[in-house]
Amino acid sequence: MEYRSPCPVASALDVFGDRWTLVVLRTIFAGRRRYGELLQMPEKIATNVLADRLALLEREGLVAARLYQNNPPRHEYALTRKGADLLPVLQAMARWSVEHIPGRWEPPDWFTNSSPADFLDGAEPPTRQRRR
Repeated sequence: MEYRSPCPVASALDVFGDRWTLVVLRTIFAGRRRYGELLQMPEKIATNVLADRLALLEREGLVAARLYQNNPPRHEYALTRKGADLLPVLQAMARWSVEHIPGRWEPPDWFTNSSPADFLDGAEPPTRQRRR
């Protein structure tokens, strides 16, 4: 990726500063890791935009695609250490939004009280574990 400047804020925004990338990451943190699950997010992302953002996240090393079905090939997306390390950023944005934008809902406890390590190796969000 080519960055527009050496400024750390501008460089971070070059990676995830569009209107969808952090929302896709939030949804992956919430345990939705397959393309069809990600399409179900309440913000109604278009299929081409989702495909583009997942490719960006993978290219930037924030998620890793894992094949879960061979025919046809289907992938799920797991957070890498680099991607999981964005959790405090999302938590700070959520806190700011709740404090400064009226009518926002409080994030769930699993989101507020988690650490990046809780999401590595494809782990489910704490207290949102799927039954296997």
